[in-house]
Amino acid sequence: MKFLKIFSLLLALGIGAAKAQFVKAEVQVSGLTCSMCSKATEKALRTLEFIGDIKPDLNRNVFVITFKSNTPVSLDQISKKVQNAGFSVNNLKATFNFASTKLNSNTFSYSGDTYLVVAGADKAPSGPTTVTVVDKGFAPPSVYKKYAGINPADAKTGRVYRVII
Repeated sequence: MKFLKIFSLLLALGIGAAKAQFVKAEVQVSGLTCSMCSKATEKALRTLEFIGDIKPDLNRNVFVITFKSNTPVSLDQISKKVQNAGFSVNNLKATFNFASTKLNSNTFSYSGDTYLVVAGADKAPSGPTTVTVVDKGFAPPSVYKKYAGINPADAKTGRVYRVII
């Protein structure tokens, strides 16, 4: 009976951890001038193991990315792939599932990184919620400069991303 209780607890924790992840993202890329540029960027992004599907929108220079479930997502790798293709990320909006994650001092953790909510923390997110990354390499310089000086009081380990809800 004790083994069954421990197994149930571990299963519940595992399911809770699995729900806390990025589901999809919209990546607006600057510098795209033709369909070949878009294809090069899409091809570079498809090499990332956590990407399930990509749908380019050439009218808005946006790539709608769906992530594989239960696979850790790295937003930095997305930015690097776009830069390696010769372009830059102008805006990155990602949907994070807050079903099993709560904000703690305006921060949440994911895959060893800390996400600091610099605006919109009063909305108390629950379920899938769109966050916009405002760090250098993910937002225009004017937006980055606006939030660059805000740092979390107790960032643990990993990278600190500044986001807006």
